[in-house]
Amino acid sequence: MLTELETKLLGILMIIIMFGMGSSLTFKDFAIAFRKPHAILVGMLCQYGLMPFIAFSLAVLLRLPPEYVVGLVLIGCMPGGTTSNIFTYFSKGRLSLSILMTVCSTLMAIVAVPLTLGLYSRGLEGDWGIPPSEITKLLFVLLVPTLLGIALRKFNANAGAVMELVGSVFGVLVIVFLLASWIPRNWALLMSTGGSVYFVAIALGLFGFAFGYLLSRLMRIDSIRARTISMETGIQNGPLAILIVSMTFLDERQALVLLIPILYSIFIVLTSTAITFYYRWLTLREEQARDRAKIGLIGAGA
Repeated sequence: MLTELETKLLGILMIIIMFGMGSSLTFKDFAIAFRKPHAILVGMLCQYGLMPFIAFSLAVLLRLPPEYVVGLVLIGCMPGGTTSNIFTYFSKGRLSLSILMTVCSTLMAIVAVPLTLGLYSRGLEGDWGIPPSEITKLLFVLLVPTLLGIALRKFNANAGAVMELVGSVFGVLVIVFLLASWIPRNWALLMSTGGSVYFVAIALGLFGFAFGYLLSRLMRIDSIRARTISMETGIQNGPLAILIVSMTFLDERQALVLLIPILYSIFIVLTSTAITFYYRWLTLREEQARDRAKIGLIGAGA
């Protein structure tokens, strides 16, 4: 379980992260994006249609117990986070699209997360439901620093840029914080956990990357934007899921429900790094092909 101090620290870190994420945008960015909303709409379909379905399907296929089903489906329902923006940048994706998708999925989360979680957790044995009102309250609270960050960027671009960087750094610190605080106390639980739990914690992100890209290409989105949507789909806001669990389950069940969100948050950094190198290589190869084509046209014109 997370201690009361850890829960409070995680809440403070999330507020800073959301403020930093908001500081990366202006209201004008939304206006520009919604003139051609195709990519964002596909991204939202991946976020709240594809990922929860993948999570639930994995849980059913592997016959996971209720506490793990709740944790896995919750991760599948989460909006994107600042971690996806960092990896999109290094993979040479469309950073502006990644940030807009993260903010839009967070805005939608107030309605989409309670509905989606309620749909897929229906029928579980025992009282495993997470009250929709609690999720809505938490997400609403986290939207306030996001909107404040957008306002800061509008009135002071330099300060907004600094807070954007701070938010990204804190996004990584959350993972380090979980590694340093939770894992040592729960080492026995980790050692006794079956391989199927580790598999779903890793597979959810990998399937998100793959199917996010495939669906985007089927919807005729160009390869760079499709890879950006893929990153946004595979990388969910794990710290937010952990915060929701820690504030909802206050008994001994908390450690079991937390297990998959924490494992996902750890392994997604490793899998995202591998995908980032691959996507970066693909983008560089495409750029080189375009450069060769331009040189060829110049040579033919001469």
